[in-house]
Amino acid sequence: MSSGHILVVDDEPDIRNLVKEILEDEGFEVSVAESGETARQARRLRRPDLILLDIWMDDVDGITLLREWSEGGGLPCPVIIMSGHATVETAVEATRLGAYDFIEKPIALARLLLVVKRALESEKLQQENIGLKRQAQPVSEPAGKSEVMQALRDQARRIAQHNTWVLISGEAGAGKEVVARYIHAQSSLRDNAFVEVAVGSMSAEHSAAELFGSEDGDNIVYGRLEQANGGTLLLTNISDMDLQTQSRLLSVFQSHSFLRMGGSEPVPVDIRVIATTSKDLEQEVREGRFREDLYYHLNVVPLSVPPLREHSEDVPELLNFYVDRFVVQENLPYREFSIAAQNRLRNYGWPGNNRELKNLVQRLLILGNGPVIDVDEVENVLQHVSESGDTGGSSATLPLDLPLREAREQFEKVYLQHQLQEVGGSVGKLAKRVGMERTHLYRKLRGLGIDFKKGGD
Repeated sequence: MSSGHILVVDDEPDIRNLVKEILEDEGFEVSVAESGETARQARRLRRPDLILLDIWMDDVDGITLLREWSEGGGLPCPVIIMSGHATVETAVEATRLGAYDFIEKPIALARLLLVVKRALESEKLQQENIGLKRQAQPVSEPAGKSEVMQALRDQARRIAQHNTWVLISGEAGAGKEVVARYIHAQSSLRDNAFVEVAVGSMSAEHSAAELFGSEDGDNIVYGRLEQANGGTLLLTNISDMDLQTQSRLLSVFQSHSFLRMGGSEPVPVDIRVIATTSKDLEQEVREGRFREDLYYHLNVVPLSVPPLREHSEDVPELLNFYVDRFVVQENLPYREFSIAAQNRLRNYGWPGNNRELKNLVQRLLILGNGPVIDVDEVENVLQHVSESGDTGGSSATLPLDLPLREAREQFEKVYLQHQLQEVGGSVGKLAKRVGMERTHLYRKLRGLGIDFKKGGD
């Protein structure tokens, strides 16, 4: 597997060929274009991970191409400008349009390789942050020392060695996405893209454009399939996909190519597909809601994630795992579960599985007091969950029918009021505790209507 696909655009054949040879020696896959028009065609045929772009060409200059490609929300990949006759104004304009860097000719090959690798690393981090991966967190293996979880990890590692498609089934909140990421991390594709598509959040009208991308003249929008090319595509809740998109997806799997919306040229694609489902897909097939042929294509290697109630001996380990995660990542106060509290939670049914346990830990760290979480505090939370029916939501203390902005504001208010009380009303101490700059924190407290004057500072 190559380190990435690079498009080299330059009208001087000696430079094109030299750069191509150097990059291929470094493990990159390289396409070349000798003009602006052939660069447009090359982008249409295949999405590059990076573009090396000359400024001065006979037909279309590089700045014009940059302007075209940046329309509609920014450049589709890092672009490095190459030129021996550029002015300061040209460099400024290229930077304004989103170019990553500027390399002068004659090209110093050591600098070229350094800038290329930095650009690709920067793009990878940026894509992780904006959501091609949910968060830039280290991939953890499915937690648990029980025989059930040991067997699951062993099976996942064996599956990872073969780039076959995988269908992961299990109840909502059981950790199917964690297993999918673990398989990718253990596979030969680990250094390539991992793109997650939440099928349940896509409407039938927008699902095709999100997956397959679109073309409108020279304006190309790359969909999730192309973003995942050479790596892994995770389709969560595949049973929620509409039948028309199922049909198009099946065609991709059969032909290893697809058409963008509005496009006329097939785009080759080589991806590993992992799909998850909380529903019985065989039943969905029988009832006509899921294509039988697509089901058999996805179900090459089935993998079932057990519900938490079937390995309840792992509950204490999971509690500690999530406590550590929230303390490190969200700066929440460290608290530990008493033995009695752990025992109570081992004997709880966990209808929301691992997701419910994670939310319970977060709630107890935010709203609880003292270094130890005792069994009475756990009972109060479980009683509230039982009464509200919330086994997997973000917070049982908030109504779940609010718009996201209002729900966030209510949560922030509860959280900051609690933390302010913990530090005796001192805004200075509160700023350090929650990791916010004091001026910004004052504005936040006023905006939420929190009276912070009583406790002094």
